Amino acid sequence: MTFELILKYFPDLSPSQQQQFQQLQPLYSFWNEQINVISRKDIDLLYERHVLHSLGIAKVCRFLPEENVLDVGTGGGFPGIPLAILFPETHFHLVDSIGKKIKVVKEVSQALKLNNVKATHARAEDIQEKFDFVISRAVTQLKDFYPWVKNSFNKQSKNNLQNGILYLKGGDLTQEILESGLKVQQFPLNKYFDEDFFETKKVVYIKA
Repeated sequence: MTFELILKYFPDLSPSQQQQFQQLQPLYSFWNEQINVISRKDIDLLYERHVLHSLGIAKVCRFLPEENVLDVGTGGGFPGIPLAILFPETHFHLVDSIGKKIKVVKEVSQALKLNNVKATHARAEDIQEKFDFVISRAVTQLKDFYPWVKNSFNKQSKNNLQNGILYLKGGDLTQEILESGLKVQQFPLNKYFDEDFFETKKVVYIKA
């Protein structure tokens, strides 16, 4: 799985964006040797299981210039870094409670010259700023996740999609959504991407 997979679904990337996406494999291969942020078996499938998966959010919502997006439990920088490459005029704040993961995010962002990324070693509930969207990738159950971020949103929406949470999840979410008591919209990623990996993957949207 190479960078060409990204071009297949996002053919309009600028030369500099293409270069940034191409750099992800060597950067993460290097940093993963120092600090394990991606499972060893997944590093060869980085473009499918991490980069393209993260970009699934972009199929549901196109972030606007100057919008602010919070990535909660970003780990090594997913979904935040691929989205920051795709939307260079949107501001992304990536947070994780594990300091060494944030070190990787900072190193990768710096190497890619991503001026629209801020990375903080913190818990979501400790971040005081307000955001248009909160993004995350299967950090925890929705019923636990929602209370962390429910007060994090700007009141006014600028986007076609109202401010809210865009959460990458997999599998049957019926029980989890029921337990959360939230009004949820699901966007199956197999509608946008052909690979088998996306068969049960979804973007879950919850209005702020």
